[in-house]
Amino acid sequence: MTDDHARVFRVIVADDDALVRATVGDVLASEPDIELVAAAADASEAVEAARAWAPDVAIVDVKMPGGGPEAARGIIAASRSTRVVAFSVYDDPASIREMIRSGASGYVVKGAPAEEIVEAVRKAASGLGHLSASIAGDVVRELAGQLEREARAVEQEQAVRDRVERALAPGAIVPAYQAIVDIGRSRVVGVEALARFAIDPVRPPDTWFAEATLAGRQVELEIAAVHAEAQAFEDATLGACYLSLNVSPEAIVARGIFDALVGLPRDRIVLEITEHAPVSDYAALADALAPFRAAGGRLAVDDAGAGFASLRHILWLEPDIIKLDISLTRDIDTDRRRRALAAALITFATEMGIAIVAEGIETRPELDALRSLGVRFGQGYFLRRPCPLAEATAPLFGA
Repeated sequence: MTDDHARVFRVIVADDDALVRATVGDVLASEPDIELVAAAADASEAVEAARAWAPDVAIVDVKMPGGGPEAARGIIAASRSTRVVAFSVYDDPASIREMIRSGASGYVVKGAPAEEIVEAVRKAASGLGHLSASIAGDVVRELAGQLEREARAVEQEQAVRDRVERALAPGAIVPAYQAIVDIGRSRVVGVEALARFAIDPVRPPDTWFAEATLAGRQVELEIAAVHAEAQAFEDATLGACYLSLNVSPEAIVARGIFDALVGLPRDRIVLEITEHAPVSDYAALADALAPFRAAGGRLAVDDAGAGFASLRHILWLEPDIIKLDISLTRDIDTDRRRRALAAALITFATEMGIAIVAEGIETRPELDALRSLGVRFGQGYFLRRPCPLAEATAPLFGA
């Protein structure tokens, strides 16, 4: 077998400048082991030349008509054995990275000594890379920085996946429950389950669910939360109270959420859809909910009054319960605008036979104002904070 120096390397030169093509051609033609087989003035000609000649090396101008990166990709697709050497007066790292991403194995700055051009061709033909000395240091530093950033990103993505995996493990979710109160009778009638994570790092539940979404496992985490929260039915302290569960439209449409409810009394379960959850297909959502609701399960639209989405949810989904957002109940005893908007929603709900639950009740005056508007049910820190189930369902005093 002969070595590389005994071989004749076939080369094409692609540059829109005829003088450059001729000059580079003369340089290559002077070498006994290099044969110039074709020249091209634009990207399409370069690709056709590569297809016709299957050269060992193609020297490609970065800024040629049709684009140097496009030419590089086309040449490699047309002749997989061909190595591309980028050639340009531009020595900026961005151009170099773009050509390297497109498959170039070398980069030579125009005006480099003839020996460097020949060396780049020979290295490329032998499967080696080459960068002009004038730019190598900057490029190496830039590429090293890019690789470091990419490595950090990979590490961060893996860390997210690891945290989500821990959140999905049995025992990671320890629910809290907040009482839903019949404020006319001062009696707890239901509890809203709230996912809490008993793992490090300590942070709000929304952060855990946001990371699960990044990892593509949001629905899995919601199902795990519902499994943990639904264990309330195994606790005698739940009594006759109903259980309200926060779920996303995606989890409902995926239907896996209902597997967590198998064997549980549907007439004591409420699924809450937040105002902040976008719904892309109301028909699909209603279809997924139909068996649950037919079995006695109820639907609540959460955060009503926080934005326009809740009104669309109400009109399309015809919920059994509307939960007034804290943005309406806060200072409702002194703010006429909040009181008027809440009154309008309450009137609508009464007309449609929909129950109202006022969230975020934090003071006695707010509670009294809501009572005067005809609100029957409420929850909030004034009535009872989130707590273990036995505390959530304990009798109320003084409400």
